[in-house]
Amino acid sequence: MKLKLLELTDDKARILFEGEGNTYIDALATELIRDPQVDVAQRKQAFRFTDPELVVTTVGGRPPLLAITDAAKRLSGYAGEILSQMEALETA
Repeated sequence: MKLKLLELTDDKARILFEGEGNTYIDALATELIRDPQVDVAQRKQAFRFTDPELVVTTVGGRPPLLAITDAAKRLSGYAGEILSQMEALETA
């Protein structure tokens, strides 16, 4: 996954996810919006065949890149939990 920072201000980030589909970005946007200091988290895509972009705006002084990093870590944690449970099912 290659990321390209398109815009960064104190309360807004736009990141292009080169070569990626929508699935991960939609999950990341859903996780981001659970953060009370995230105002907007959405995927934008000009055309179906173009790379998707994630737009995040924050409130209360939360740096948008930190909000994105924290949300990605939470998603990774959820995936680890599912993996552990699936492995436990296989050995049961």
